[in-house]
Amino acid sequence: MRAEDGVRAAYAEIERWLRDTPREQLDAKRREAELLFRRIGITFAVYGEGGDPERLIPFDLIPRIITRSEWDRMAAGLRQRVRALNAFLADVYGGQEIIRAGRIPAALVLENEGYRAEMVGLKPPGGVYTHVSGIDMVRTGPDEFYVLEDNCRTPSGVSYMLENREAMLRLFPRLCARHRVAPVSRYPEELLETLKAVAPPKAAADPCVVLLTPGPYNSAYYEHCFLADEMGIEVVEGADLCVENDVVHMRTTAGPRRVDVIYRRIDDEFLDPKAFRPDSLVGVPGLMSAYRAGNVALANAPGAGIADDKAVYPYVPEMIRFYLGEEPLLANVPTYLCDREEDRRYVLSNLDKLVVKLAKGSGGYGMMIGPHATRDLREEFRARILARPGDYIAQPTLALSTCPTVVEQGIAPRHVDLRPFILSGKEIRIVPGGLTRVAIREGSLVVNSSQGGGTKDTWILEDEGPGAPAEGMQSQGQSQGQSQGQSQSQSQSFGSQSQSQSMGG
Repeated sequence: MRAEDGVRAAYAEIERWLRDTPREQLDAKRREAELLFRRIGITFAVYGEGGDPERLIPFDLIPRIITRSEWDRMAAGLRQRVRALNAFLADVYGGQEIIRAGRIPAALVLENEGYRAEMVGLKPPGGVYTHVSGIDMVRTGPDEFYVLEDNCRTPSGVSYMLENREAMLRLFPRLCARHRVAPVSRYPEELLETLKAVAPPKAAADPCVVLLTPGPYNSAYYEHCFLADEMGIEVVEGADLCVENDVVHMRTTAGPRRVDVIYRRIDDEFLDPKAFRPDSLVGVPGLMSAYRAGNVALANAPGAGIADDKAVYPYVPEMIRFYLGEEPLLANVPTYLCDREEDRRYVLSNLDKLVVKLAKGSGGYGMMIGPHATRDLREEFRARILARPGDYIAQPTLALSTCPTVVEQGIAPRHVDLRPFILSGKEIRIVPGGLTRVAIREGSLVVNSSQGGGTKDTWILEDEGPGAPAEGMQSQGQSQGQSQGQSQSQSQSFGSQSQSQSMGG
């Protein structure tokens, strides 16, 4: 919110609002927000810690603001990056030119558990592999944005982006009206258009799209139901689908209905027990056969996870140069691969300064933040790296930007990151905004909800400061209010299950 010379122009109205709003009113609004989220059923699941695994993710009342000029620069870099990631996936499952050119080690790709040999030579409909990408961004200075991580498999969190905006419009309508905020309510519509755009050539003129979920015990189940409801499509489990003559059908009360596009929120290994894990009870037997026959599109494509492996991440700038002939518009965080001898020596000598991560880890697990770690924990990670160096990467501890956040002690700075969502079909679409995650604990750099993190609404301002209300903000409030009612009625229709709907970190 503040620069060296005072409050940034984009935050001027927020600063006045915070100065004029009594703490008791903020506390009351925070309780109101919690009640709203609990009534809707927006929870996430944390298993293995005892007690009730279903928890509310903390929602912070103070929005995170990004100016339009900042966003435009970031969005251009995101489009470039996702184009390169899709080109990389097409290449490693095709001619493997980047490997032949020596730009990326063959073993890093071909021996990676995210690489699916079943996808070799299989071109998905439209040639798109990662249709929905979540690119995690961090900010370290006024004009310094870095890509922290790529999520190309089944990125979650977009429902919070939408619900956070709805909460702000309900709780603080006057504050919202004093800013020209770009709307995010078109995301479900644009997602559906993207999914229909990659339907196979044999699909009907109006393709049948479904969302495939593992079921109500998945940590992102709330999001699955929410998005399906917003798009007006069916949310299905594996048992609701069947494959006959390499064609996928959905069981309905009116008889089988052909399915053209599956937005799948199931991990690769559970998709099809005939192709991957034979013990999978949530997949669809024969699905990969229908996919190979060109009769159904899967979003995201199986095997897309090789593009978001943390050990592959350092090579994305080289992918941009190799496939696009361009210089990267967004920089990576400097990354050390512990299976490289020189990198490993540096990491082991600087464990007190670095962040060490599992190359296959997620959710903030398997990570050590050196400056905050105990000597015993650093020694434990030293032993882990020496035993299995290929499992770990390390990065410098960045001076992440902070945003004002409502905490027990008052209003305090807390570290944040941003996950914009990029849609790839016949064209690349990005809704102006994303999911801002905030590290609620003082001094923490871990924003994951499973590790105590929360979320904020993300405002992309149409100008550098407050002004007349944007028409899009008003129409969004109306359309999202209607959608909210749909979401509530859907939650009620699940009966006792409504409280077990959940959203993962």
